[in-house]
Amino acid sequence: MKWVTWQRVGIDRMACAWLIWKYIDAHAEFHFLPSGQTVEEEPDAIPFDIPGVRLSHHRGRCSLAAFLKEYGLTDPVLSQIARIVDGADCITTVIPPSESEGVEAICQGIRSLAKDDLEALKQAQVVFDALYVHLKAGTA
Repeated sequence: MKWVTWQRVGIDRMACAWLIWKYIDAHAEFHFLPSGQTVEEEPDAIPFDIPGVRLSHHRGRCSLAAFLKEYGLTDPVLSQIARIVDGADCITTVIPPSESEGVEAICQGIRSLAKDDLEALKQAQVVFDALYVHLKAGTA
């Protein structure tokens, strides 16, 4: 499937891409629109983390949380990751999890180092794989 989001990916879009590749669509193709551009430019793609679309921020939660709900993913570790992303990406989070600031810093660094948005999404995979393993070990 084709997926579309805005350029200059950050923690939420990186986490969403990780989730898509791991749990929803291993062969996902990502396309990037300039910020502010409407999703009508990519009518055959599933939009995410763009204001006003189904798979975006809702009720103070990040787009990753919308994916968990939409696809019925109930793994408690995925829910923890969504809360970490909320803490970094959503200003409504009162007390963010302790991991939020560090994961956000790493994602910003990846965006700065990557040659483009697709490379940033690919590089971020190891971050979210590692975070998942770390959190899973803490819940065992």
